[in-house]
Amino acid sequence: MLEENLTGKALWLTGLPGSGKTSIARALKIEHPDIVLLRMDEMRRIVTPDPTYSDDEREVLYRSLVYTAMVLTQKGHDVLIDATGHKRVWRDLAREVIKNFYEIYLRCPIDICMKRERVRIDEYAPKDIYRKAERGAPVPGVVVPYEEPIRPELIIDTDKISIEDSVREIQRLIV
Repeated sequence: MLEENLTGKALWLTGLPGSGKTSIARALKIEHPDIVLLRMDEMRRIVTPDPTYSDDEREVLYRSLVYTAMVLTQKGHDVLIDATGHKRVWRDLAREVIKNFYEIYLRCPIDICMKRERVRIDEYAPKDIYRKAERGAPVPGVVVPYEEPIRPELIIDTDKISIEDSVREIQRLIV
């Protein structure tokens, strides 16, 4: 693969829906305004405006997300990926093709994720995902497995640590 001399960092915030990915990404973006924020929920609205959440659709979306992050980092941009990425293979692909890759696992018990998801206000995130899971919708961690990272660069227990402290932990990692 051809690589330029400029190489940015890519940080992938992964975790169950409601684990705090978007909240931490927003706070990190305030601290680092030049970082490029790639949000799966935003990408999905453009690429699949009527999403089915099928395995094939998710495969295309996550590979597209990884490709976008790779190109941006090769151009010297730092990238923050806000995406569940419930299959390890997608995060492993990012690790393989992005030189400075950091996997950050936002670990949170599913019952707390469910409570957070019920009250969150986000213009891009699908609504009532855990309720939809009760009817069989393919929600990671409920209907489809969430494959936890094996060796992430950082694990943050978001049920025990504040958003501000989470951002500080991430900043210590990438300095």
